[in-house]
Amino acid sequence: LKSHITYHTLVFSTNMKFSCVLLTALFATSSAFAPSKSSFRTTSLNLEPSQDPVDKTLNGIDDGAEHDIFDPLSGAQPALIRNNNDEVWVPQRVRPRRNRKSAAIRNMVRENIVTPSNFIYPLFIHDEDFNQSIESMPGCERHSLPSMLAEVGDAYKYGVKSFVLFPKVPDELKTNLGVEAYNPEGIVHRAIRMIKEKYPESVVCTDVALDPYSDQGHDGVVENGKILNDVTINQLCKQAVSQARAGADIVAPSDMMDGRVGAIRDALDSEGFTDVSILAYTAKYASAYYGPFRDALDSHPGFGDKKTYQQDPANGREALVEAALDASEGADMLMVKPGMPYLDVIRRLKDNSDLPIAAYHVSGEYAMIKAACERGWLEEKDIVLETLTCFKRAGADIILTYYAKQAAMWMAEDGI
Repeated sequence: LKSHITYHTLVFSTNMKFSCVLLTALFATSSAFAPSKSSFRTTSLNLEPSQDPVDKTLNGIDDGAEHDIFDPLSGAQPALIRNNNDEVWVPQRVRPRRNRKSAAIRNMVRENIVTPSNFIYPLFIHDEDFNQSIESMPGCERHSLPSMLAEVGDAYKYGVKSFVLFPKVPDELKTNLGVEAYNPEGIVHRAIRMIKEKYPESVVCTDVALDPYSDQGHDGVVENGKILNDVTINQLCKQAVSQARAGADIVAPSDMMDGRVGAIRDALDSEGFTDVSILAYTAKYASAYYGPFRDALDSHPGFGDKKTYQQDPANGREALVEAALDASEGADMLMVKPGMPYLDVIRRLKDNSDLPIAAYHVSGEYAMIKAACERGWLEEKDIVLETLTCFKRAGADIILTYYAKQAAMWMAEDGI
């Protein structure tokens, strides 16, 4: 059994490394060499399926050939034989292709199905009367609050009813202690109230971390270049309770401070918010995939990096330690971030926890898909729906994705 597991782990790891190398090569190529969408699919072949009958005996098809041709049907140990109709035949009883032969059968036996109810839709908001596009995230923008509410309503029509809010906070409101994070009249708190008033059945999730509110650009309070764990948690408890008071259904601590889930759970419970859920960023890695998100919030670290509190991308087992702690401290759901490069971590958590598992399809992953599709290298609908299905297959019950509304629209077109 151990050797069996080791073999499959090696195969999975090798495939993941190959995929990463392939993607790196793809996006490193200069756009000057990118084919246009029309030239990408130019072909002289007839794209209509042939209607001509095939003689399955294949008798005489190589008669008159001027070179030697191997015959799979001849010899003492032929590769193929003939059936009762004299047709070429591989005598194999088990044929997996039988379960793929039509769309109806494929749908009937499909193991994993993604629906809009699996999505949480991240929305960027700012305190302006206009929307601002995010250059590194084509199709995404910072919404004014009225626009945010309209976007929620639009997504609602396609079955997306869960949202998470991320604010762009003005620099003059940022401090080391992040006190704006728990201002009851802050932009997030007003946004929560607006959504819950118009769409009371929606699920509003909030980010619990100080980086959007920090003049240091870090998730916690800074002293002499060090992120203070316990002092930060004190501020996070205030933030979480204030969000619950505004009407948040789920708070999602993304800070990665040790012990923050338990402290936030106790803070919520002590204020009577026993029904407010905690979606813990359990395995949040110190990843290079977050750049476009930080552009959206203008929250790049003011110094250094976040490696002293976010996980090392080289570590997989460590995620199980974090998962055990978060579960014991009262988390209701566990998240892995980023998503696609960490499918193995999603599977580890799924296999070792009874809690729902969330995957964050992060900004860098989104931007890579957008860039390839804009160049005509990939079909956007196909690659997005495949990607989201991969999350589900790996074990994710919940998917945070900037494609939530668009994917739901595609699903509606396909009758899902």
